[in-house]
Amino acid sequence: MGVIEKLIGGAGAAKAVGEAATSLAEVFVPNATKKIEAAQAAYVAALQEHGAEFEYVRPGVFDRIVNGINRLPRPVLAFGIVGLFVYAMIDPVGFAQRMVGLNYVPEPLWWLLGAVVSFYFGAREAYYFRMKKTVTPPAALNPPEEPEHNAALSAWREGGEK
Repeated sequence: MGVIEKLIGGAGAAKAVGEAATSLAEVFVPNATKKIEAAQAAYVAALQEHGAEFEYVRPGVFDRIVNGINRLPRPVLAFGIVGLFVYAMIDPVGFAQRMVGLNYVPEPLWWLLGAVVSFYFGAREAYYFRMKKTVTPPAALNPPEEPEHNAALSAWREGGEK
């Protein structure tokens, strides 16, 4: 029997003191194993929730129409600009008259148009930027990397210096 065990009164008491010390230490330093398990549980829960969201999706006519409308602005703007160039080549006088008409649009309206277009494309970019982030699994799920060669550790494993 060890001296400490005799002082505190047996193996059961020594075990109780050890568990008390462990739980007290966890108050100041979180348990790494529990932290990894909690991260893994949160990761699995997020994956299950994401999967459940798309489990029974059957888009109706309204959803398909809205998705189609959401996809229209960029092609309409691109083809509209190309159409303006074609229109300028086909009817230069009519094109010039319409461009003179654009001079009568007040400047605050141009700023408003610029803001709407900027927010539309900016929101799309922000959406894709946010969706690009991938969830990485906790470190406990990744296989351990091959450690670098450590001469002192190798010598200690072999039983001493040589």
